[in-house]
Amino acid sequence: MLTFEGKGIQAGVAIGKIKLWQKDAQTVKRRHIDDADAEMHRFSLAKEEAAKRLSALYDKALVEVGADGAAIFDIHRVMLDDGDYLDSVENIIRSEEVNAEYAVAATSENFVSMLLETGDEYMMARSADVKDISELLIKILTGADSSIVDDNELMIIAAEDLAPSETVQLDKSKVLAFVTEKGSANSHTAILARTMNIPAIIGVKIPDDCDNAPAIVDGASGKVYINPTDELREEMEKILAEEKSRRLLLEEMKGKDSLTLDGKKIKLYANIGNTKDLVLALQNDAEGIGLFRSEFIYLGRDSLPTEAEQFAVYKKVVQGMGDKKVIIRTLDIGADKQADYFNLCREENPAMGLRAIRLCLTRPDIFKTQLRALFRAAALGNLSVMYPMITSMAEVKRIKAIVKEIEEELTRDGIPYKTPEQGIMIETPAAVMISDKLAKEFSFFSIGTNDLAQYTLAIDRQNPCLDEFFEFHSEAVLRMIELVVKNAHKAGIWAGICGELAADTTITETLLKYGVDELSVSPSRILSVRKKIRETDIGNINLK
Repeated sequence: MLTFEGKGIQAGVAIGKIKLWQKDAQTVKRRHIDDADAEMHRFSLAKEEAAKRLSALYDKALVEVGADGAAIFDIHRVMLDDGDYLDSVENIIRSEEVNAEYAVAATSENFVSMLLETGDEYMMARSADVKDISELLIKILTGADSSIVDDNELMIIAAEDLAPSETVQLDKSKVLAFVTEKGSANSHTAILARTMNIPAIIGVKIPDDCDNAPAIVDGASGKVYINPTDELREEMEKILAEEKSRRLLLEEMKGKDSLTLDGKKIKLYANIGNTKDLVLALQNDAEGIGLFRSEFIYLGRDSLPTEAEQFAVYKKVVQGMGDKKVIIRTLDIGADKQADYFNLCREENPAMGLRAIRLCLTRPDIFKTQLRALFRAAALGNLSVMYPMITSMAEVKRIKAIVKEIEEELTRDGIPYKTPEQGIMIETPAAVMISDKLAKEFSFFSIGTNDLAQYTLAIDRQNPCLDEFFEFHSEAVLRMIELVVKNAHKAGIWAGICGELAADTTITETLLKYGVDELSVSPSRILSVRKKIRETDIGNINLK
């Protein structure tokens, strides 16, 4: 038996055969062409086909892995229309009189090199996206499409790496797990693997001679066993049976209250990114929507969504949830979510740049359009609005002034509306430190632990080199959560959590002891969190 150890990024056990998968060698030959216009037309057709495929991948990912996992395909669709990229391809075709696939390959190489040379972690991560869309274009131009899984046997996929577009195409009925040599715990592929609920391990290179060998993947320990012993197989089969039993038990949580043993009712909501996610939220018995990521309305298109378009989306979400609460976060474009038509300047550190509420306050035309649509939708159901990335009371003053303008405009125009309950996301240390003042201005807090941890620990959560230092359970972060909840309750408002920490059942007791009133998680995590809540007696929790 051979044992390999890497880093588990999705727990679970898989027993089956290894299938080594390697990317098709993209050997692109340079050919002289006589008609540049004809070659540009050929490229345009390939670009249209690529856009269609990315749209199909986006739709498939929405159903299977939700908005977070699908977001990468919106990013790819936007990058496919990047002016600099397209200009480079056209310039190479016309000036060098070469075939389109060669021009795409050359452009990709140049752009990847430039991005890597910046030394900026965000820009370096984008180089993988440039490679992905370039490979898609070349496959279409050369007709070299291929499928990862082309047989009916259940397999454990082992590869150097898997691009998001490849991962989402995996037929989950055939793929038991995947093991990759490269990747990080926060990469798009890792997120997709987790949301698809496929056991996954990174940092392991499986030897070529292990293709088709029987294997076991233990995502919890990060170990891969090739040619396992009968004893180990029996042990892992027991674990698999226990996992199946746990899943069946979780189904019993549907229809039950998220109530602790000592009687505290916790609001257990779902995080979603679009109307299609409503089905998943309702199927998993969400008590409301704690985070609707409105920025996905803006991605994957060439222009700003109109007020009417946004109103239609918000209306569908609100009406789809009936009398249940729907909390919609205002636009959070910036950082890792970009749209070219915003014409944002390139930033050295976009995670700390012009994003979220800062962008909205500097582009009030965009902000007002969204608020008008939200206030109109609020008249149709239980809608609340929350503002992201708040850092100062000055921002609050500006937000309230714009809200007043919206109320006056809608009243003057005779348009039915309702001023919704308003809250803010606490995701910066600045907001934590003035949370006592902020609590007097809003109706609720929602703590975004992903960014709060990133800014508190001064660690780029997208940087794989820093995975070992990124600690969601950091004492500093937990103390901040405790302080925010305390200040919220002093002011008579509720406080919840909508970041990754909300779904981490190893920390649920601590959060409940702090007095957290609401937890908003991905739909697939609702039942397991409810089970933990119902097993918890807050009065008997002793925090060390």
